[in-house]
Amino acid sequence: MKNIDIEILLDIRRERERERERERERQKERNRETESEREGERERKRESAKREKEKAREWEREKERERQEERKRKRERRRERQRKRARQKGEKEKAREREREKEREREKKREKESERESEIKRERE
Repeated sequence: MKNIDIEILLDIRRERERERERERERQKERNRETESEREGERERKRESAKREKEKAREWEREKERERQEERKRKRERRRERQRKRARQKGEKEKAREREREKEREREKKREKESERESEIKRERE
């Protein structure tokens, strides 16, 4: 073989080697980009999971507030019923007392009437 042919073959070999090296670099770059994309995707998923967790916590807090408000309303309604019963009981007791007082008055009137009748009978005798 001639020296020129050998030089041409060596040039071709070196060119192929350089092309392979450039392809390896391009592949490394693609791999880096892909890894970067994957890391970005993982980060987005982590952020999304954090947001979802926070939403769930907020929902739980809201539900707990609602439960507390409902308990408070029930307590207040129960107290109001108790106050109403106490008022009614007091009113009933007052009504009974008024009735007893009227009965005492009627009894006094009957006694007076009875005494007067007795007095009239004594006077007649």
